[in-house]
Amino acid sequence: MKWIKVDVELPREDFIKMIKVGGKKICIVKHQNKLHALANNCPHAGGILSGGWCKNGNIVCPLHRYEYNLETGKGLLGQNDYIDIYPIEQREDGFYVGLQEGFWKRLFS
Repeated sequence: MKWIKVDVELPREDFIKMIKVGGKKICIVKHQNKLHALANNCPHAGGILSGGWCKNGNIVCPLHRYEYNLETGKGLLGQNDYIDIYPIEQREDGFYVGLQEGFWKRLFS
């Protein structure tokens, strides 16, 4: 796992924001004073999750209202899909997101 520092100032209040981390677009969500990092695209129809909202611990896609759990990435019952979730942690010098390196990069490193 590669930890990359988030070079964006994050608001104190709850928010949903798209940022680039290691060249990858990630949705950062602060909901009920907890930070979450997740895929920015909805697997259902490619909606931009950073344009959505939070409801009952889920992020809601603005396109077709599909919902995904902020902790697990699992879609609601009947959706049969999920979004990628990334670890995020606060350190003394800021916030970091953990990205898994690709299979081929791990194999030949």
